[in-house]
Order: sequence, then structure tokens, then C-alpha cells
Amino acid sequence: MRRPGTPLFLGKSGYRRRRLHDAARLVTVFGLFLFFLPILWEPSQTTTRDTTAVGLYLFGIWAALILLAAALAPALRRTAPPDRDRDAGDQG
Repeated sequence: MRRPGTPLFLGKSGYRRRRLHDAARLVTVFGLFLFFLPILWEPSQTTTRDTTAVGLYLFGIWAALILLAAALAPALRRTAPPDRDRDAGDQG
């Protein structure tokens, strides 16, 4: 239950921080889906899989996920809340 005097909605910074964390979690799920996607591909004209195309696809997805994580990392670092454990250790 909400205490009287507390705001009903989050502030902009808290909202954005939570959405960035959600996006970082979704990158993992999306990447897992993309990695398992070649299992569903059917071979084109032959009965064997085209390992070259699948290998290049997996390498491309791997590189894209690294770039996406690198793009999200600075934003996550900027919006990180202050460390509560460090402050709590100074009191005792």
C-alpha cells in the first residue's frame, strides 16, 4: 500500500533506468532466440545443411550482440543508483 505523500509515478530518471535494465535483459532473450533460429531453417536443395551460411549468420549475430551490449553499457553505467552497501558499511 502506498504511503500518503509518496508520488504515484516514478520520476523520469528512475523510469529510464528501469527501462534500460529491461532492455539489457531483453537483449539476452532476443540473442538466445536468434542463436537457435538456424535450427528451424530447412536445407535448400540438398539434404545437408549449409554450414557456411549458418556459421556466418551466427558470427554476425554474435558481433551484433556485442555491439548492442557495448552501446547499452555506458547508458547503464550513467544511470546506476548509488551503491547502498558502501554507505551502510561506513556507519558501523
